[in-house]
Amino acid sequence: MVLSSNGAALRRVCVVGGGTAGFYVTQYLVKHLENCRVDILEKLPVPFGLVRFGVAPDHPEVKNVINTFTKTASHPAVQFLGNVALGKDFSLRDLRENYNAVVLSYGAESDRSLGIPVQEGFTRMLSARQFVAWYNGYPGAENVVTREHLTGRNAAIIGQGNVAVDVARILLAPVDQLRKTDITDYALDVLASSRVENVAMIGRRGPLQAAFTIKELREMLKLPGCGTKWRPEDFVGIPEAVKTLERPRKRLTELMLDSLSKQKDLEASGKTFSPIFFRSPREIRSEGGNYLLDLTVNELQGDKAVATEDKESLQTDLLLASIGYSSLKEDSSINFDGKKGVICNENGRVLRENAREVDPGLYVSGWLATGPTGVILTTMNNAFSVGQTICDDFGGKRIPEETKPGLNLQQKNVVSWSGWEKIDQEEVKRGSKVGKPREKIVNIEEMLKIGLK
Repeated sequence: MVLSSNGAALRRVCVVGGGTAGFYVTQYLVKHLENCRVDILEKLPVPFGLVRFGVAPDHPEVKNVINTFTKTASHPAVQFLGNVALGKDFSLRDLRENYNAVVLSYGAESDRSLGIPVQEGFTRMLSARQFVAWYNGYPGAENVVTREHLTGRNAAIIGQGNVAVDVARILLAPVDQLRKTDITDYALDVLASSRVENVAMIGRRGPLQAAFTIKELREMLKLPGCGTKWRPEDFVGIPEAVKTLERPRKRLTELMLDSLSKQKDLEASGKTFSPIFFRSPREIRSEGGNYLLDLTVNELQGDKAVATEDKESLQTDLLLASIGYSSLKEDSSINFDGKKGVICNENGRVLRENAREVDPGLYVSGWLATGPTGVILTTMNNAFSVGQTICDDFGGKRIPEETKPGLNLQQKNVVSWSGWEKIDQEEVKRGSKVGKPREKIVNIEEMLKIGLK
């Protein structure tokens, strides 16, 4: 029997996914669960998930959470195992046999479907997730966006969350402003040749339901060489409603109204950012040598957008869908809800297939449990809650405390935390040569060559 320093049997926990949810669950467990050992399994050679590959490069302050994750990974009870994938290097059954508890927290790596007809020949259509992965250096995304995608003047983004605003800002920002960030060099090269001048950001509901935050909007309003163009008709009745709003929504709405009141003719002012409300996409079609995005005009009934018979069209050279991420079923035995894109669970406890009872010792955290909602703080709160549930289940003897060995990875090319630190140091070194905080390595073979030394 493997014992801890105080003579008690070790409680081995495996966390699948080295992103935000995975690190926060681990942080909670090593602080609150006695006699535990936590292995973080990550399919890439590098950690941090969407903090590394999702946060916009001009938002370095958001990445400060990496400092907290680094402390967690350095804890003597934690082992980071990179370049090891569920469904490829091991099965869920393998994990259940080798750990007392397993937490699935590998996030959301697919897209919700836009589901509209697209004219044959229209090839400049991407998801926001693909675009973000491209400029953030996700391995395999290097060629997702090419110069051809950005040869037209007009781009449209479907969706009005913070990711949509990030995409709009990257498309419209002066390239010299991005050169000081950790954006990839290949993205800078393509963006430098971009002809995109106008970006429409389209939402099915109104200003009072906008999903972007005040911080994101302020950045767009201050973007050099770019004007924000609102549609006055979208704000009918909005000034009268402001006094009834709660403070965060009130401040955001007041900022929109203030920007609208100062709006001037933007025809000759350079690039344009155009938030458009009460519209849903219908189809992409060609007309007169151009591609048009047909939109359905909506009206609000309560907080719900209801389609009318009216429609309008926008000329579009590039279409990006920012309507949410979706998780994948990485193992055939996972009880997965394909429609919702989540693992079936009750408060983080995974449910058995075709049953309402929980599967003892199996948990899920983050977007894989809740769907792709909220910000880093939201994920942290969910992960801490799941961590507490695991502690409760150990304390209540709902998890058998039999001796478990952990995975045997002797035949695998596993990147340890010290291996990641070598990759990290090399990226920082390369970045310093060109005045950037880091130059991300995007080729997995190159990562392994450095991390496995």
